[in-house]
Amino acid sequence: MSPRAGNTGTPHTLAFVESPVQLLNVLEWAHAQGPHPPEEPGAGFTLVVLSPTDPMTRGQLRRMAELAREEGHEVRWEEARGGATAPFRTVGALAGLLRRAERVVMGDPFSRYVQLLLTITRARSLVVVDDGTATMEFVAQLARGERLVRWHRKGGRPAPRDLLFAPVSARARRRLSPAGNRTVEVFSAMPVEERPEGVTVTAHTFAWTRERFGPPHLIDGADLVGTSLVETGVVDGERYLEAVRTLAKAHGVHRYFAHRRESADKLHRLAVETGLEVVRPELPLELIARRGPVGRTVLSFPSTVVHTLPLALAGTGVRIVVCDIDPGWLTDHASPRAEGFLAGVTTTARDVHRLAAVTPA
Repeated sequence: MSPRAGNTGTPHTLAFVESPVQLLNVLEWAHAQGPHPPEEPGAGFTLVVLSPTDPMTRGQLRRMAELAREEGHEVRWEEARGGATAPFRTVGALAGLLRRAERVVMGDPFSRYVQLLLTITRARSLVVVDDGTATMEFVAQLARGERLVRWHRKGGRPAPRDLLFAPVSARARRRLSPAGNRTVEVFSAMPVEERPEGVTVTAHTFAWTRERFGPPHLIDGADLVGTSLVETGVVDGERYLEAVRTLAKAHGVHRYFAHRRESADKLHRLAVETGLEVVRPELPLELIARRGPVGRTVLSFPSTVVHTLPLALAGTGVRIVVCDIDPGWLTDHASPRAEGFLAGVTTTARDVHRLAAVTPA
């Protein structure tokens, strides 16, 4: 897919995404704003993809970009990580658009890229759309006035590049706090328990997904949703494989939907040792499940989908089951925050069935 330039005039809204889920949630946010006149395709909406290098993520982003264009939005694809000079080229190319934008929508306020771009924009309206469970931590940190740190890294010593970037991050955090005539909105399907003063929180209900896809055909048996907790160093790989094997046997699981960040070696071993069909989705799981076919039961470890799938699959009869993470599965390198955060993801989920951490037979 060749890059496609955005509007040459003043964009009313400029959105930045770095993952397929972020792009989906920008489309959901745009849908929630109501229809724009048919004679105004995109209505000044320019969606900028800050492309990562991971092939799986890039493939999903390309498919999501196609859906965005079908919805009438302008898409601009930036090879934001294509070599040492790519960040300078990307920021330079976007600076003019950023300065003219009236509203900026972002999917990951923890991203260094996004934080850097926030220091350039003069937009008076800032919107943060869901980036999974990270949104819960972002809102809580903003409410407490803390520095922005991803939950699985919290508690560790800052790396040298973190210290170098700290002034930019601090400025971005201030930009994300309402002040004067600057408004900040969080568009989220996640539970928001600590609401920052002055920040508007809008419910994300997956209305666009439900209107655009499905309802799905249901098949007997269960599907299991994979997680990248092993790849992020939170959960021990051997314990995870044993948990998957036990869950599959106990619940009649046939398919394993891989997270886009799961390693090929881990997935190969999982398929060989469990006999599960490993599926690498071409779209975010909410869309895959809504299109179907999907199992009558979907099992997951604590993750974003225990909050989003009940919304995307509302009224279909699919049963969402979440399996707790046993503290004994955590690695020695896991953040001290990990156990409490993962437990919170589960306990705050709505319309799901809870399953205690599995014990190998």
